Order: sequence, then structure tokens, then C-alpha cells
Amino acid sequence: MSAKIVYSIRIQKKIRELMEEMPEYNWQEEITTLIEKTVKKKRREQLLARARELHRQQKKDVSAADILREDRDAR
Repeated sequence: MSAKIVYSIRIQKKIRELMEEMPEYNWQEEITTLIEKTVKKKRREQLLARARELHRQQKKDVSAADILREDRDAR
């Protein structure tokens, strides 16, 4: 089981009142799901940007065999 922490946010009073008018929704679950999706999306974007930058920096005239040999020799 993973540890959980409390993260507080401020919302407009009117929004809170509207939420209270819809007790059929589990707002904690809705908000948690949204945050999880957003964090995962942003993390993927960061990793993709990093991979693209590394790819851009790679030497273009080196064969795959040379790269593999270099990697194996480095071990």
C-alpha cells in the first residue's frame, strides 16, 4: 500500500456550492484521477523532450554496430 498525503487547494465558493449540489460524484476520486492523468502526461512530455534532445545530439555518421561495440567495451 502506498503512502498518501494531503494536498489542499483553494476554489471559488460558488464552485464548492455547485459541487455540493452534486453528491452523486466522488469529487476526491475525480480530482485525484485528473491529477494523476495530468502528471503522467507531463512526465511523458518531459521524457520525450529529453529523448529528442539526446537523439539530436547523437553522431549521425556512426553505424549501429560501432555504437554497440563502444557500449560493450565500456562495461
